[in-house]
Amino acid sequence: MPLLRIDKMSHDFGGLRAVNNYDLNVEPGQIRGLIGPNGAGKTTIFNLITGIYKPTEGDIYLESKRITGLEPHRIADMGIGRTFQNLQLWRHMTVLEHVKMACYSKITYGLIGAFFGTPKRQREEAKIEAKAHDLLKVVGVDHIADQVVINLPYGDQRRVEMARALAIEPKILFLDEPTAGMNPEELIQMMEIIRHVHRELGLAIFLIEHRLKMVMELCEIIQTLDFGRVIAEGTPEEIQNDPKVIDAYLGKEVVL
Repeated sequence: MPLLRIDKMSHDFGGLRAVNNYDLNVEPGQIRGLIGPNGAGKTTIFNLITGIYKPTEGDIYLESKRITGLEPHRIADMGIGRTFQNLQLWRHMTVLEHVKMACYSKITYGLIGAFFGTPKRQREEAKIEAKAHDLLKVVGVDHIADQVVINLPYGDQRRVEMARALAIEPKILFLDEPTAGMNPEELIQMMEIIRHVHRELGLAIFLIEHRLKMVMELCEIIQTLDFGRVIAEGTPEEIQNDPKVIDAYLGKEVVL
């Protein structure tokens, strides 16, 4: 049974159909990719699945539970974590504070614990601190935990955002162009981080990426989107050799 299943999802912006009859099956532990030209609808699909937009048509299931149209915080709590194409960080918080803030979605000590500093609160706070440090170590930025994110290089900020997404303990991680703006060295480092996260945590990963080197090396199955519709789906080798993909995407823009 798929971890995530989407059946005939469509979405209209006014009179424009941005996503048309989109289907997806993501198995537990699988890494899948979504590619396509700018404006093809890739980020819109992420936003539909994670509750930022509500589909005009179709259904979304996570572990057989229908999540179509739920609020983003409920979808996140059920097991979908994500990063964004444009960094969504609090500029004047530290690296550690970012991850701890996300961990607070799992606290159970309540208002009484928060006001009176109960032993339960102290135990949970200690666990949150340790968990945040562990996640920062997974993505390789534990050594800068006390630094304010605004002072960090762009690649490190991307790692912080990923650690924050992992803090909600997702079953599947959505990565929206995780190497955007990175130089070739940072690209290689991010690929290794994604492999490490996948290996250590065993969660499924669904990523959007323009850099085909990354998609082809990381993903088991790749979809190609053009004008809101899937025009090809298959292994990296199949996608690279598909005439429709070459015409719609590879022949126009190749980012290595």
